[in-house]
Amino acid sequence: MAIRWGSYPTKGLHDEIIQARGKPRPAADQLCQFLRGLSDKEIEEYKAAADLAIKLMGITFTVYSDSDGSIDRTWPFDIIPRVVDSREWRQIERGLVQRVKALNLFIADLYDQQQVVKDGVFPGELLEDSVNFRPQCVGVKPPQGIWAHICGSDLVRDKDGVVYVLEDNLRVPSGVSYMLENRQVMKRVFPDLFENESILPVDDYPSKLYDMLASLSPRRVAKPVVAVLTPGIYNSAYFEHSYLAQQMGAELVEGSDLVVGDDDCVYMRTIDGPKRVDVIYRRIDDLFLDPEAFNPDSTLGVAGLMRAWKAGKVGLANAPGAGVADDKVVYAYVPDLIRYYLHEEPLIPNVPTYRCIYKEERDYVLAHIAELVVKPANESGGYGMLIGPQASTEECEQFVRAIKRNPRNYVAQPMLTLSTAPTLVGTKVEPRHLDLRPFILSGKETYVTTGGLTRVALRKGSTVVNSSQGGGSKDTWIVDLEGGN
Repeated sequence: MAIRWGSYPTKGLHDEIIQARGKPRPAADQLCQFLRGLSDKEIEEYKAAADLAIKLMGITFTVYSDSDGSIDRTWPFDIIPRVVDSREWRQIERGLVQRVKALNLFIADLYDQQQVVKDGVFPGELLEDSVNFRPQCVGVKPPQGIWAHICGSDLVRDKDGVVYVLEDNLRVPSGVSYMLENRQVMKRVFPDLFENESILPVDDYPSKLYDMLASLSPRRVAKPVVAVLTPGIYNSAYFEHSYLAQQMGAELVEGSDLVVGDDDCVYMRTIDGPKRVDVIYRRIDDLFLDPEAFNPDSTLGVAGLMRAWKAGKVGLANAPGAGVADDKVVYAYVPDLIRYYLHEEPLIPNVPTYRCIYKEERDYVLAHIAELVVKPANESGGYGMLIGPQASTEECEQFVRAIKRNPRNYVAQPMLTLSTAPTLVGTKVEPRHLDLRPFILSGKETYVTTGGLTRVALRKGSTVVNSSQGGGSKDTWIVDLEGGN
């Protein structure tokens, strides 16, 4: 037999599936029994079936290379799922709802009275230096007072079992299509497991997304026209854009397909003439969204779109300017923002964070840089950061110089030992580090996906889970041991 949990290493780690001495966690017990009974040949057959399903379903992601340009690659997927007890998940869900509610209140405040600055809770100088604060949005009142309609918050668990929020993605968070497709692959390959286990579903996300978007419509019509605005086929998340549009029954458009009329309404060009668009789920960054309001050289956006949005003639998700809270320096203040706006204690903690803008914290970072993870304030995808314990002396010195040049642009955190889960390596299983990105929809109601996208570092010892840098993914099972009670 290929899988022997008694010899699976867990010392010094928190494993999501296996406890000490090879004992499965209760929510993963049936899964582990099933896996224990597989022969090497059966494991290979299941892996081949999953690979074939991914190929037939056309699940890809795009990476960029200086030498080869953009390359479509097959989605890297591990057939052993991550398992979470539904009782724990309910607490995480409450914490995510709390967090996103406070962030939306914070964004609304920044574009209105800025009371949080006046009350000394959030430093005004951070706002002045923010690359994602949009003066064009000051005074705007979006529908329902919500700016970040779709949020992807990255969660990690350390070796002591504590779950932290690592960051909040509020601009154009991606990855939810892979969460949905991962589940479809697992249902194809392991149908019996879904019949015998109480695995909570994720399939309702597209309908929930559509309902939330439709609620932003300025027109009271039975079926608002919803469009997904994509930069085009060369964007790394194009698979997701087209997938979500198809699943929602929405239009997939590029900037050249849309025009803003003299009446400030947005119209889509069709063979039957202009068709009004009520809501746009935009997957284009702010600065390329409208050449009239932002970058005049942008060919990706729609001239006059900001004018239409301000006039209340079209709904936009996420709202322009929401990225002001998608900043790793702002992240350090979120626990204080929860206390300020909601008068509650945070239900999910932040990872301890040093803000290099402050001399005392900066001096600590500079003195201990080889022990810390240093991140730029507004990069994503794992780019531009330093993992001190794995970096060379020269790399550390480069970051020291960069921090001294622009301290506002950097934060640092202790190196966490991320939790692991059994991952297939050939026909053997080995622990690999992972994180989890649930998605939160904010509209008239707040909805949290039942689980999320689990990303796994496929390289031994690595903690970098991003697919663009060698990471893969797993299906995420929220298992209800109480039978829904």
